[in-house]
Amino acid sequence: MSVHTLSELVGDTAAFRRTHWRRTPAVFRPATAPRPPMTLADLDAVLSFGALRSSYVELARADKIIPPEAYCGPRTVNQRVHDGFADGGKIRDLVRDGGTLLLRCVDQWHAPTAALTGALAKELGRKVEAFFFVTPPGRQGLRIHRDDADVFVLQLNGSKSWHVHAGPADGDWAPGPLRQDGGPALLSTDLHAGEVLYIPRGYAHHATGSQGLSAHLSLTVREVGGVHLYKALQQALLEGHRITPRPADDAALLDEASVMLRHLKDRLTTLSPDDLLSRARASLLADETGHTSPGLDDLARSLEPSADAAAPDQEKGSSSCN
Repeated sequence: MSVHTLSELVGDTAAFRRTHWRRTPAVFRPATAPRPPMTLADLDAVLSFGALRSSYVELARADKIIPPEAYCGPRTVNQRVHDGFADGGKIRDLVRDGGTLLLRCVDQWHAPTAALTGALAKELGRKVEAFFFVTPPGRQGLRIHRDDADVFVLQLNGSKSWHVHAGPADGDWAPGPLRQDGGPALLSTDLHAGEVLYIPRGYAHHATGSQGLSAHLSLTVREVGGVHLYKALQQALLEGHRITPRPADDAALLDEASVMLRHLKDRLTTLSPDDLLSRARASLLADETGHTSPGLDDLARSLEPSADAAAPDQEKGSSSCN
């Protein structure tokens, strides 16, 4: 399948960055609907084997978390019983009865979705994760809340009614449910299959299943915060300086403190805000779960005897039969 890019989601990327990125929510209706990396049929195939663990699966009803024991159970592997495996049949029954299914970090266990998030992460220079939601009509899984990420919602099946409210008043906010309503909605829409909704980071929102079984993929674009900048600053300032672990006496301690301060002053004169932000983002990207192939197929090929290596044995076997 093709790998999605930002333009496939929003069309004119320059106009998107200028008008909507971090500013206003919007709905995009691409002329060619983005090809979903995962469909409900794909999800059926995954759940039918029951190999997903409870850490990747969650169900909620009216903002109340359904305990994992209701949809997870044990499996016997090599005559040993292991707990916490998702049961596809139980999940289907709970969704039919009004539960919302949330699959976490799909990019960690589904290769096509990982290709999508990897492409977006490279293009945006930020960490991207994927979450899959399935909601029956007339039901709401999560009440109004804020996400610590910009979100692209790809509607894959059915439709869902969305309401997006204003973002935080300042930088002192926390993600999660709101204790009060979000005020007037900036955008209210029914999102249909093939359409894409963009929600800026921190903008309050909630959604309810509309027609059919709603399925959508949320692509969350993570951004750094003050804590990440502080950690990046610490690392940048100490680069090139070897810390003496245990100075022997007071004089040595004072000398170490003096050398350290001189080094920090020198580093501060060369460190710019742009450089610090780039370092923080790079550090967050580095924490992303890798998807490097183990290379077992290459290993197998490398261990296969070549034709040249096999020839002497064949000749030897032939001569011994004469």
